Amino acid sequence: MQAPFDFQKLFELSPNPYMLVDRELRYVTANAAYLRVTASRLENLVGRTIFEAFPHDPDDPNNASTRMLRDSFSRVLTERTLDTLALIPYRVPRQTDAGVVLEDRYWSATHTPLFDGRGEVAFILQHTMDVTELQQLKRAVREAEASLDGGPRTQLMSGVLARAQAVQEANRVLDDERRHLRRLFEQAPGFMCSLKGPEHVFELANRSYQQLVGHRDLLGKTVREALPEVAGQGFFELLDRVFKTGEPFVGHNMGLHLQREPGGPLVEAFLDFVYQPIIEVDGRVSGIFVQGHDMTAQKRAEDELARHRDHLEDLVRERTRALEESEAERRQAEAALLQAQKMEAVGKLTGGVAHDFNNLLQVVSGNLQLLQRDTVGDSRAQRRLETALGAVERGARLASQLLAFARRQPLAPTALNPGRLVRDMDDLLRRALGEDVEVETVIAGGLWNTSVDRNQLENVILNLAINARDAMDGRGKLTIEAGNAMLDDHYAMLHPEVTAGQYVLLAISDTGSGMSQEVMERAFEPFFTTKPEGRGTGLGLSMVYGFVKQSGGHVKIYSELGHGTSIKIYLPRTFQAAAQPAENGPGQVEGGTETILVVEDDAAVRATVVEVLTELGYRVLKAHDGQSALAVIQSGLPVDLLFTDVVMPGPVRSPELARLAKAHLPDLEVLFTSGYTENAIVHGGRLDPGVSLLSKPYRREDLARKIRALLRGREQRLAAKPYRALTPVPAEAPSKGALRILLVEDDADIRESASELMTDLGHTVLAVESAEAASEALAKETFDLLFTDVTLPGKSGVVLAREAVKRYPSLRIIIASGDSRAVAAEDGQALERVVLLPKPYDLNQMERALEQAAMDAVSAARTRPA
Repeated sequence: MQAPFDFQKLFELSPNPYMLVDRELRYVTANAAYLRVTASRLENLVGRTIFEAFPHDPDDPNNASTRMLRDSFSRVLTERTLDTLALIPYRVPRQTDAGVVLEDRYWSATHTPLFDGRGEVAFILQHTMDVTELQQLKRAVREAEASLDGGPRTQLMSGVLARAQAVQEANRVLDDERRHLRRLFEQAPGFMCSLKGPEHVFELANRSYQQLVGHRDLLGKTVREALPEVAGQGFFELLDRVFKTGEPFVGHNMGLHLQREPGGPLVEAFLDFVYQPIIEVDGRVSGIFVQGHDMTAQKRAEDELARHRDHLEDLVRERTRALEESEAERRQAEAALLQAQKMEAVGKLTGGVAHDFNNLLQVVSGNLQLLQRDTVGDSRAQRRLETALGAVERGARLASQLLAFARRQPLAPTALNPGRLVRDMDDLLRRALGEDVEVETVIAGGLWNTSVDRNQLENVILNLAINARDAMDGRGKLTIEAGNAMLDDHYAMLHPEVTAGQYVLLAISDTGSGMSQEVMERAFEPFFTTKPEGRGTGLGLSMVYGFVKQSGGHVKIYSELGHGTSIKIYLPRTFQAAAQPAENGPGQVEGGTETILVVEDDAAVRATVVEVLTELGYRVLKAHDGQSALAVIQSGLPVDLLFTDVVMPGPVRSPELARLAKAHLPDLEVLFTSGYTENAIVHGGRLDPGVSLLSKPYRREDLARKIRALLRGREQRLAAKPYRALTPVPAEAPSKGALRILLVEDDADIRESASELMTDLGHTVLAVESAEAASEALAKETFDLLFTDVTLPGKSGVVLAREAVKRYPSLRIIIASGDSRAVAAEDGQALERVVLLPKPYDLNQMERALEQAAMDAVSAARTRPA
């Protein structure tokens, strides 16, 4: 709400001198009264310090008056309270009839702090009163009294009378100013009142004072009558002391209980105020002037802040004490953080190796498996190939462990009960550990579920169990415990990588030789092992570490030399119901006749995969990057399954390729493969929903089963759709014969894929990339059919077809186009014996187009070049 008056105007019109300085005691502003009594101009003061503008005595800059003024300012800045100088002599300029002269004047000064938003003193407001005349009058009276015994009184009385007349004349002049001051007094923002006599009778009280005490009848009453509830709070006694001594009193944040409504409760207020004695000309105290501000809101805010500060200090002291008591734990936490950062750096280095390494293993594995089929019956070659494949599998496990440590392995987490999983592994563990290792499992009641990759967790438990067996030299006791655990904020503070919350705990403990502190600090590092050379890779525990971290968990080693080791794994709790594990039997390796588009940038890997799939009976199309694969999809060639590497060069990434391909062919199956998934199809360490992945390197059997399972699911979906009858081929149609086909397509991937597909259908194909190359081929060889795209780099496919038909009338034409108007003649007459194959076309449409061309070609003579 806007103030009812202008504070700037109030400041300027005040008859009392006011000026404002900053913390450095530099002038900020001053009102007209101040400039008048100091014979100064505002522009000559602003920015200068008060001691520079008005040096009391240049010859003695540290004189008593200067020290009094400087000390008063210092008290305001340090104590943050109002300070008053009852009387200070100071030499200042004064305007006289003879001009500006320097003379000693007597002042009474009040210095009030003004605070900024942070509660610091930003400015000091000085209010001064010139009491020089009063001091001179006092001195004159004292001199007169001293001289009464030795001289006539007539002269003194005459002087006094003359002065009285002068004062009376001045009073008339100042009457208007008095009324003006009364208005300013009434409208002042701070509370003010004037008390008369030793009984402290209210003479004046402004609006703010009335608001403070509750708008009661004050004037003419003593403070004890007007404010009876204040009795006993010490304020009346302070007034009595000020009146008696003539010394002002300054109160800061003093509490006062007032009854602001008749019969109402006492309300506490906090005040900053000054009791300033009103001293008459003769030196006696006639009353007290009260000026102050209601600081209740600020006091309560300060108290609330103090309470919060005290509480914070208590918390800090408590935390400091806890840290002092657990200095060893703090050092351990720092070491753990450094270890985690080191592990993260090593993980980034190892993770980047996996992609190329797995591609190399895939090439080796694929060719070895193909050789196995070529050397059936040669036992010696089979043994060597089995040995080589075993080495490939060990390399694959090594790469998998590297990925696990680097937290780059694709996880497929499901909700499971870890207790049930441990019980299901009982037989497997006992076979792996041998009869001399006693296995005990302790499963807590009410065990929570967790969401992790089941196969990876089984590998972790088996890996730790085998490590424990080795640590016990094959004889001892292994204990596997599963229970619920809470990791609180204190534990999370000591382990920065941990998030406080509810976890499922798996603890694998042994009675082996234990670990030293140095070994424990390096236990999770890749390739670090204490086993003899040739008995361990040093990746077992690093794989455990990476898997647990990728799953959002925490792993901790507790060990002591000679007393065994306990490894505790904390996995986040899930509220989902446990899912039943799928039963994946080995199954029989099956092939098929569907069409598979293989997208792989590594030529060696692509060639191996194509050969394996072709051997399994599939029609195989291939592309070297996502953009080429997308062109094959959009060309209309039929594709049943897209088999693509995750990490691909070029602008079209594999997830985008899969999305666009599915949009073009809704029934298309997609299978990803990779040795390193990055973040393309894995987010938060988990495979995206609905994504199928075959990790490299994979065996021929794994590839066959995975593809067959996806295609079988596709067949079931298609069978569930409404039946769509295909246009039957006439019964009298002759059997399909092999054709000599000239294929014209400028896109290399589409040209290669279409050529392979036509070859698989039993035809002989010559593929060229332009109409000009096709014309040269027609001039050299005999063809039954020209299969051309419309858009070619030189002449269009339509122009090529017209020229070819004119020259070779028996040549049959198939034109592939998404726009039937593209093959219309300029004169409106269509080409004869042309089969239009609209894009996109499926396998059935392509076969029918070839069959129709074959039927037309049976009765036609082959065309020879002229």
